[in-house]
Amino acid sequence: MSEYHGCELLEDLFYDLDYVWVRPEEDGTLTIGITDPAQTMSGRLQKARIKKVGTHLEAGRHVATLESGKWAGGVPVPFAGEVMDRNEKLLEDPHLINIDPYNDAWIARVKPDDPAHALDNVSTGNVAIAALEEWIKRYGVQCMRCSE
Repeated sequence: MSEYHGCELLEDLFYDLDYVWVRPEEDGTLTIGITDPAQTMSGRLQKARIKKVGTHLEAGRHVATLESGKWAGGVPVPFAGEVMDRNEKLLEDPHLINIDPYNDAWIARVKPDDPAHALDNVSTGNVAIAALEEWIKRYGVQCMRCSE
């Protein structure tokens, strides 16, 4: 794990280089969430709406909408696929994203239509970390985690 301006950046995840992370799972699904810098910029999340299991999404469509007191926005998927699971805990307590955005606060698991090319539009490793550090610097983000 890297840390930059207090933001945790995990080298083993894939990133859209804006605010979404993607983690491949053993069953072929891809787990989607938002990054530490993104949760910091959004503020304390108060509401989450996540697409229902079975919903098909085209690349770039929102799998979820998150809202805080100062921000509302969608969470796009970087590939086409079907929602196979959603984090029901977030529907009850969206603030979990502000506490642990990479583990317990994943948003959805999506089965890609084209697994061989699902990760074509995301980056990982040193390239992703360097790009995310630039993003953090550009927006002047200093990450903070909320407590429970």
